[in-house]
Amino acid sequence: MFSKLVSLVFIPSGCTISKRVFFTLIQIVLSALIAISLAAPQKRFTPGGLESQAVILSQDQNLEPNGAYSYRYETSNGISAQQTSFDGANGAGDYSYTGPDGVQYRVQYTADTYGFQPQGAHLPVEPPVPDHVLKGLEDIRRSPPKDPGFNLAALDATIARLRNTLG
Repeated sequence: MFSKLVSLVFIPSGCTISKRVFFTLIQIVLSALIAISLAAPQKRFTPGGLESQAVILSQDQNLEPNGAYSYRYETSNGISAQQTSFDGANGAGDYSYTGPDGVQYRVQYTADTYGFQPQGAHLPVEPPVPDHVLKGLEDIRRSPPKDPGFNLAALDATIARLRNTLG
């Protein structure tokens, strides 16, 4: 009965058979599109509410004439961050957020001439360095090249980082 009612409403009465088939196909396609759109997953809610409705709970920043700075903020959806730099070029800080799995993640980092160096319990850990590699770097450290472009501080930082992988 419903299909006859729909046919009466949506298919003009003076249509030929081919036009009726066409209108029927259009109705099927539109019905399928409506069903698919109703079955689509709804927007995800987070503990603090919709992401678009997050508000800043606290915020503080300080900028010094010499380039040193610090900032921190916290939002209603569980995101927080802070960073400090004493020279305007190198910084250290941390940030935390709630992941899609509902777990709170925290990352501590330094950002300096050696790049962004994050640390966090959820981040992958570098495998231990082979002994021969560390030994080779330490040999270079004992008698560094005479090249003026050689960065001894970078070598020291690399050796220290690799020693930390040994446990």
